[in-house]
Amino acid sequence: MRATSGWDIRLDGLAVGYGDHVVLHDVNALLPAGEISMIIGGSGCGKSTLLRHVLGLQRPMAGTLSVGGRDLFALGGRDFRKVRRRMGVLFQDGALLGSLTLGDNVALPLREHTGLPKATIRQIVLHKLALVGLADYADYYPNQLSGGMRKRAGLARAIVMDPPILLCDEPTSGLDPVNAARMDHLLLDMQANFPGMTIVVVSHDLRSLDAIANYVLMLHDGTAAFAGPVDALRASDDPYVRSFLDRRVDEDQRTEVSLAPEVQQALDAWLER
Repeated sequence: MRATSGWDIRLDGLAVGYGDHVVLHDVNALLPAGEISMIIGGSGCGKSTLLRHVLGLQRPMAGTLSVGGRDLFALGGRDFRKVRRRMGVLFQDGALLGSLTLGDNVALPLREHTGLPKATIRQIVLHKLALVGLADYADYYPNQLSGGMRKRAGLARAIVMDPPILLCDEPTSGLDPVNAARMDHLLLDMQANFPGMTIVVVSHDLRSLDAIANYVLMLHDGTAAFAGPVDALRASDDPYVRSFLDRRVDEDQRTEVSLAPEVQQALDAWLER
């Protein structure tokens, strides 16, 4: 474990949802600074909902969500906005603006939140694009590049202000195995280049779990099925954890549904025409 002065993310008795509908309840976890934490679980388990709350886009129904030792939703308006500005986000589809070049897309946070000169912003942008292997593409438009390159540009924008927290939503989704592996390596590079950065990755990619995760929060049945170091996850004998990691469907989860005999007969008769 590296020594850092970064911002960890602590969830204490957290309940989140929409309106009166509770998606997750009693979630307790510490996503440590300086490490890569993965939030995993089946589709619809609440991963993206939890990420929205970490971003401060929605208020929890119960419990606390602390960032760097401060209850995020107890902060005053100005301090709340300051913390949110210090979070970098890599969206699932890159979320680049098609009318802007890569350089201008990456520069957006700097232009919005700082008063730096244009020349300085350009230098920072080129440096961040170089970190993701896109230094020669600053003046290209998103539609001129591959999906993998657009995701890397999204990563450059997410880190352009050297955020203490980097949140990544499904960074390898839609990528071929080579580009997915490259994204994993880039996240490891971010960990090396920015000591103390808290990196949180929402994913169900088991290869990424093996490649980059230090800490894991697994969601299931509306709560945390597991929260701890990745080695402890691999050693777990919990039935759901094992079925998830082993990609195994239990016999009692198999679905067998048959058409009514008369409906099947009508279909067969039609197909034989």
